[in-house]
Amino acid sequence: MSRHDTTRFYESITVSRPDTAVFYENITVSSPDATRFYESITVSRLDPALFCRNTGSAAAGRPKRQGVRCRTPRMLRIQSASVRIVFFGTPDFAVPTLDAIAREHEIALVVAQPDKPAGRGMKMQAPAVAVRAKELNLPLLQPPKIRNEEFLGEIARAAPDIGIVVAYGKILPAALLQIPTHGFLNVHASILPRWRGAAPIQRAIEAGDKLTGVTIMRVDEQLDHGPMLRIETTEIGPDERTPSLSQRLSHLGGEALAVVLRDLPPETEQDHEQATHAAKIEKSEGEITFDEPAHVVYNRFRAFDPWPGIFFRDLKLTDMLPADGHAAPRTILALGDGVTIACGEGAIRILEMQRPGKPRTPAAVVARGLGWKAGDVVV
Repeated sequence: MSRHDTTRFYESITVSRPDTAVFYENITVSSPDATRFYESITVSRLDPALFCRNTGSAAAGRPKRQGVRCRTPRMLRIQSASVRIVFFGTPDFAVPTLDAIAREHEIALVVAQPDKPAGRGMKMQAPAVAVRAKELNLPLLQPPKIRNEEFLGEIARAAPDIGIVVAYGKILPAALLQIPTHGFLNVHASILPRWRGAAPIQRAIEAGDKLTGVTIMRVDEQLDHGPMLRIETTEIGPDERTPSLSQRLSHLGGEALAVVLRDLPPETEQDHEQATHAAKIEKSEGEITFDEPAHVVYNRFRAFDPWPGIFFRDLKLTDMLPADGHAAPRTILALGDGVTIACGEGAIRILEMQRPGKPRTPAAVVARGLGWKAGDVVV
C-alpha cells in the first residue's frame, strides 16, 4: 500500500515521514486480511506491488523472510519524529504540549480561540497558544466557528496524520474528528474516568483528592469518553492550589503525549460506570458561610484560586490556612496573626482579605477596621 489507511493495522513502524512516497523500515505488520501477515519486513517502499504473502518479502531485491507468524491486529505504532499534526488549544495549559510535539513532529496547523478583550482596559489579547504559535512561526488559525465547511476544508487541506486537542474550549464536531488519518488525541488533566468535563483540576482539589494526573485519550463524540492510551499520575500537595497543580500537569501532559506519539500503545476502554463529572466552575460557588467544615472551605479556597475566589458577604478571602479550634460557626476565636473563625467543623485562619474596591490587606487590619473582636459572631 502506498499510504496508511484504515483497512490494515500496523505495529512497530519506523518511518522518515508519513506521506505517500517515503521509505519504511523494520515494519511489523498484522493485516485483517488472513492471507497476508508480515513481520520485520524491510522494503524500499510500502507499495501493493511489493507485498509478500505468508512467508516474507522479496521486495527491494531482498531474499524472502521465512517463518512469519500471524498476529492479532493492533493500533499503528509510530516510532518516527515526523508525524503531521493539527493542534487545537487555547490557554497556558496547552503551551507545554505544543512545545513538546513541535520539537519532534511537523505541526501543519495550530488552531486557537479568537483574541478576546481582557484586563482593566479590556484590550484585545491573544490566547497563550496563539502567542506561542507565532513565536514558533507555526501556521495559525483563530476561527470564530469550527463547524462550517470553510474551516473544515482548511483542516482537510492541511492533510494531518493526527489531531491533538488540549483545552481548546469548544467541543469538536464529528466531521472534524474524521479528518485526520488517525483521528484526534486529547490531553486531559485527570485520571479518567474520574473528573470528565471542563474543570478537572479544580474539582479534584475541591474534592480533597490526594492523587491526580493526566490521561492521553482518543477523542470520540462524547465528553472525555474515548479509550485511553497513557496515564501519568502525581500527588496533590495538601496546600497546593490550582495554578501550581495546573502548571505541573501541563508539563506532565506534554511529556506523556510525546511518549505516545513515539510509539502509540494499545488503547484501553474507560470504566464508564466509575465516571464523575467536573462541571464548569460558577462564580456563585465561591461564596461561603462558615457553616461548612473547615476542610471544605480550605479545599474550595485552593480549588477556586484565582477565580472565582472565596467570598464571605462582600469580603474576598485571599489567603487562609486550616486552624485548630471549635465554637459555633462564624465565631471569631482569635485575632492576631490573622483572624481565626470557627466553621461547622474546625476553624480557618484568614491571613488576608480584600474589601470591594480595595487592595488585598492583612486580615487582622481589615477585621479591626470592621470592629471585629475575639468572641464576636460575624454576620
